[in-house]
Amino acid sequence: MNPAEAALTTPDGTRIAYRDHPAHGPAVLLLHGLAGHQGEWDDLTTRLLADGHRVVTYDARGHGASTRHPTTVSREACTADAAALIEHLSLSPVTLIGQSLGGHTAILLAATRPDLVASLVLIEAGPERTPTDTPAQIATWLDSWPKPFKSFEEARDFLGHEAWARGLEERGEGWWPRVERDVMVEMITDATRRDYWAEWRRTTAPALVVRGENGWMPEAECDAMSARPRTELRTIPGAGHDVHLDQPGRLHAAIREFLDLNKT
Repeated sequence: MNPAEAALTTPDGTRIAYRDHPAHGPAVLLLHGLAGHQGEWDDLTTRLLADGHRVVTYDARGHGASTRHPTTVSREACTADAAALIEHLSLSPVTLIGQSLGGHTAILLAATRPDLVASLVLIEAGPERTPTDTPAQIATWLDSWPKPFKSFEEARDFLGHEAWARGLEERGEGWWPRVERDVMVEMITDATRRDYWAEWRRTTAPALVVRGENGWMPEAECDAMSARPRTELRTIPGAGHDVHLDQPGRLHAAIREFLDLNKT
């Protein structure tokens, strides 16, 4: 379940930490959201491995065990990282499963490198322009974290999920974030500059768009995405924005059904 962590160095010198769970089945690449980490996917990874998939997870630039202060955190750089990892590990054609900003990266990769992508699962992620007040909201949220958390339990209760707490690192007097506040704000700011509907319409891979019943993704955005051919929509009951943490079993069932119907 926890293979030794490896790393890929990109042309701009950014270290991308990843885990490759080998198997003989079709490959899946999991992309976490803003301020997250690859360990968020542990539950889904176990389920996908049981289905026979090769599963690869990674910490996006600026996150976790990857470079914390990369030279850029642009949408283009994040997309290039995913493409580089796919090529480095010979994963293509791969299924991309991305949550929130990770799903946004998956859309851009499918639009720019369709040769690498077999199918898309987008969890609370779409091409609409990120609201311009989001960076300020993210800054306020990160500023509200007690730093350090005095215990793992305090972090879990504050952040709302054990998986979020597992993304912290224990140092000396407590548990610290493995992201930098200003880097996170810069990363989400880049997504506020325009929408990405043109890129979404260029994608051709079959796609499953997943909303949490109590999540952040507007239903109207999902409905508009369904105008693109080969797009399925699913709303997961009892889930918020972190569908993969709130309802991992229901999410996995939806993904398995989608992948079974779109086997290549």
